[in-house]
Amino acid sequence: LSGGMKRRVMIAKALAHEPLLLFLDEPTAGVDVELRRDMWALVRRLREDGVTVILTTHYLEEAEEMADRIGVIQRGELMLVEEKRALMQRLGKRRLHVHLESALESLPAELDDGRLKLEQAGSVLAFDFDASEASAGVRGVLRRLDALGIGWRDLDTRESSLEDIFVELIREQREAA
Repeated sequence: LSGGMKRRVMIAKALAHEPLLLFLDEPTAGVDVELRRDMWALVRRLREDGVTVILTTHYLEEAEEMADRIGVIQRGELMLVEEKRALMQRLGKRRLHVHLESALESLPAELDDGRLKLEQAGSVLAFDFDASEASAGVRGVLRRLDALGIGWRDLDTRESSLEDIFVELIREQREAA
């Protein structure tokens, strides 16, 4: 059998007993996109039916989409277990990109507070902030740009992904060791 077919057989065997608790260890490793989607649709249905699913995975985008709670294991030790929403709120960051009308050669002194930086050859101003300060931080940056007469044509924001948070946690742990 192919890897995908083996995964299907393993899941079918596990579900034959109608478990209330289901352990899935890397269920989508080495499977094609179609099977991965089918597996996650099945897991969603199981969750809706009240089955507790414990998932181990290296695919953090899947964990971010599927999990209610996240546990991080590093070198065999459980670093944390937390509600996903609370974890992302506590450790997540947001990044504002302000697309400028005209590129800047350097950051004006009035904006050089250590939190703003120029990217993309001076055409984008980037601002990292905590999710908790979202509206005040963004408004403040835009007010400062307006006061300096710096025009902008578009904005976008990006939130930290679970992968971003995981990488930062591991980096902090290595630095502390």
